[in-house]
Amino acid sequence: MIGRLRGILLSKQAPALMLEVAGVGYELEAPMSTFYELPECGQEVTLFTHFSVREDAQTLYGFHSTADRTLFRTLLKVNGVGARMALTILSGMDAHGFKQCIQLADTEALVKLPGVGKKTAERLVVELRDRLAGDQTSAGSATMAAAAGPDHALDEAISALIALGYKSTDAIKMVKNVQDQAQRCEDLIRLALKTSLS
Repeated sequence: MIGRLRGILLSKQAPALMLEVAGVGYELEAPMSTFYELPECGQEVTLFTHFSVREDAQTLYGFHSTADRTLFRTLLKVNGVGARMALTILSGMDAHGFKQCIQLADTEALVKLPGVGKKTAERLVVELRDRLAGDQTSAGSATMAAAAGPDHALDEAISALIALGYKSTDAIKMVKNVQDQAQRCEDLIRLALKTSLS
């Protein structure tokens, strides 16, 4: 399986892009969350990939972070959600925002995404709530550690609070209340605990 590509960005026209790696041009599809992070054409970029093989097509998907790729793969396991809808979801909100919607059962935010109706939103919440909460406390979150940045710090802080025994919904609220006051995971945890005890 192709798990990662590093090469020169030849073209980008959402949702398609082409990456040249060792003289070979790879065509990929990617969500908008990845397109926002792409450099100008002609520059080097590294993408984490998911290779899909069907009877009628072989498609390579590219992602800026392992967190987005992990969520994409998780979405594909949901009944009625295909690659196209998974890309749409990742184009409409980042992985952290989607996890918040699932944990808070915010179906109103989910139905605002193109192609996601009320029944699909409810199915996403039911099927993914426990799975995503589990991912944050399992080795799967270690894979996402490669994606550094503010969203990763928020996810890590939430995971740490869950590991300390807080319910996932409470952990999300605690971190959300202090997310504007710090960027590092350690500071977010400290502030969240301090706020909850005050």
